[in-house]
Amino acid sequence: MAQIAFILLCHKDPEAIISQARQLTAAGDYMAIHFDARANPTDFQRIQDALRDNQNVTFAKKRIKCGWGEWSLVQASLNAVEAALEAFPRATHFYMLSGDCMAIKSAEFAHDLLDREDVDYIESFDFFESDWIKTGMKEERLIYRHFLNERKHKNLFDASFQLQKKLGLTREIPVDLQVMIGSQWWCLRRRTVEWVMKFCQERKDVMRFFRTTWIPDETFFQTIVRHLVPDEEIRTSTLTFLMFTDYGMPVTFYNDHYDLLLSQDFLFARKISPEAADLKQRLGDLYAAKGVEFQISNEGRSLFRFLTSRGRNGLRFAPRFWEAESSLGRERELLIVVAKKWHVAKRLIHKIKEVTGIETIEYLFDEASCPMPDLGGIQTQMGKRARHRRALMRMLYEYYGTDRMVICMDPKNMEMFQDFFSDRSTARLLEVESIFSDDYLAGHAMRVGLAGKNTPKQSMERLLPTIRADVMHESDRIRDAGFENYYRISEGRDAQENAMALSQFLSISPEQALEIAQTNHLFED
Repeated sequence: MAQIAFILLCHKDPEAIISQARQLTAAGDYMAIHFDARANPTDFQRIQDALRDNQNVTFAKKRIKCGWGEWSLVQASLNAVEAALEAFPRATHFYMLSGDCMAIKSAEFAHDLLDREDVDYIESFDFFESDWIKTGMKEERLIYRHFLNERKHKNLFDASFQLQKKLGLTREIPVDLQVMIGSQWWCLRRRTVEWVMKFCQERKDVMRFFRTTWIPDETFFQTIVRHLVPDEEIRTSTLTFLMFTDYGMPVTFYNDHYDLLLSQDFLFARKISPEAADLKQRLGDLYAAKGVEFQISNEGRSLFRFLTSRGRNGLRFAPRFWEAESSLGRERELLIVVAKKWHVAKRLIHKIKEVTGIETIEYLFDEASCPMPDLGGIQTQMGKRARHRRALMRMLYEYYGTDRMVICMDPKNMEMFQDFFSDRSTARLLEVESIFSDDYLAGHAMRVGLAGKNTPKQSMERLLPTIRADVMHESDRIRDAGFENYYRISEGRDAQENAMALSQFLSISPEQALEIAQTNHLFED
């Protein structure tokens, strides 16, 4: 009878990991855990202490600092697989999971499915012939060497790539390999896993090649398994149910998706919301249950396509199920710097990032040229950014791997402020109060199209009081809104006073706040 060793890669939420391990091993299965070496050591100790007496749980002997798109994710997987092979000689199958995955079938059902056929389950499509990669780099992932984390060192990553491209520093793919691509959520037989580990020891050339490819967790196992295992023993599919939005982000499941998930022809689902406590409890109880019958309808993806297509055509009749409870995330903080003088706000947030390391983005909802990462298209048009602002912000948090972010916004965006402050996340607003000279207001009038170079002086003199009143009105609306976490710095205050507001707004020390408040020429035009 099948016995599964789950290979769990995780980096946060120790209580959820402990619960997941206990639920999956209660039915006699096993788990090998790799907890990111970048994560909080206290969290890892808590997991170890809680699972110390569970003989069906082991840990990777060497923990790796993991980064999206890096080889480190593959190495972490190999370390966990090695630990599982050694600790669990009776395991027949090895199943890759993340901390966001949960079983949507019982262990009884899963074991029966794996016993039916002596095969491996792994997506493995031809890298060059398939359309698995929708946007961005394709061949360039392989033929150039990628040494840096694209998300942490975007400019250096791009510079390295462009330099190699300019100098023609391409490399050959190992001649005996057909590179494949697919989901990293696989389930492999013990024999296959042993073959892969032996291959890793023998083929140092292949290991060197994949260590500097980009996003190797989508190609390494997919290529090696297809190289070692006969085609008839591979099912080119994953047993983990996951869906993606039009913008390339995974769909998140909530409490009201229990019946939908159970009806899918998969063993696990990703990704389950951390806030869906009821769903997680019900799915956790399900895995150890006996005699449960499942009615498979498999309508999840078709329902998703139907609902999203109606929305695109203006026929939306109810909230899309994948947008239910659309929140930035209860654990996240959105720090909004509001300033009419954009150059002042930009100077301020650049200094904030320099001093605190908090990720910052300029006027993303006001300035089309604002530098933005590639998020699958949502960032390309100002209308899309505003219309899908919560989705956009969630994607930015995911992209930068952070729970705190500073953004700049124009004071005219009252509707957006109210929307973000109504979210479950923590929103803070810092208003930057500047002195507006007549020359500045005249320039502002020309920038927004209210005046031109040839506007008569008399007309400009009549216009300026109206513009000044509008600017003051926007500021008054913000103050009158009564936002809970509202702070203000002013050109008319000294650095010590402004530092107090900055310290509260950013939750930083008075010394760091003073360094920011003393930014050279902060308020200058």
